[in-house]
Amino acid sequence: MLKNIFLLNYYLIPFLMISTISYLIGCINSSIVVTKLFKSQEDIRNVGSGNAGFTNVLRTMGKKMAVITFLGDFSKGVLAVALSLWITSWFFLRRDSWEIFVYYSYISCFMCVVGHIYPCFFKFKGGKGILTTWSSMLLIDWRIFLVLITVFIIVLLLSKIVSLASIVAAVSYPVATFLFSYLTYCNTENSSVWNFLFPTLIALMVSVIILFRHKSNILRLIKGTEKRISVHK
Repeated sequence: MLKNIFLLNYYLIPFLMISTISYLIGCINSSIVVTKLFKSQEDIRNVGSGNAGFTNVLRTMGKKMAVITFLGDFSKGVLAVALSLWITSWFFLRRDSWEIFVYYSYISCFMCVVGHIYPCFFKFKGGKGILTTWSSMLLIDWRIFLVLITVFIIVLLLSKIVSLASIVAAVSYPVATFLFSYLTYCNTENSSVWNFLFPTLIALMVSVIILFRHKSNILRLIKGTEKRISVHK
């Protein structure tokens, strides 16, 4: 009984630490901070599409502020996962199982995206989580990162519609996660189903949240009224 309680706390403490830190990092929304700092307290959520994200900043505020927003939103995903890896290595220093690092990294990705979309610092009204997802995957599995970027670019070049490219990339996320996780673990000694099922489930949850945030875009795409990309000069 005591051993079970110890093991629960052993895994629960880093889970709570990583979840909380990743969520709070995600809550720092670059588009809101940047527009308030450089546009006389103007809130990006009251401009253009009302979305607190890179595309809306690019359309309404120009390239310079969009670049700052991009760097801010991209870097926080990297930071969250990097901190999760450090915390995991501190708690599981004597364990040689890489899987535990992967599990906590995906948890970090999920919570950072949740923080970006529902930031407690900004009344739980944030962005749509695309950049944060990409940057998190850069550290977790660069192959999935490349797939998401490639899918996004191809769809964007063909359609000139950012939301469509984001939606297709979001749908491809759990698929790519399952395939690469399966290929990584299927022929190894640690070929437990959880080694590719857990990352896939987290990726699926992230994808569902992103698609939910794009529900208005999906409706406009169906109606044929979704705007193509444009840049404020």
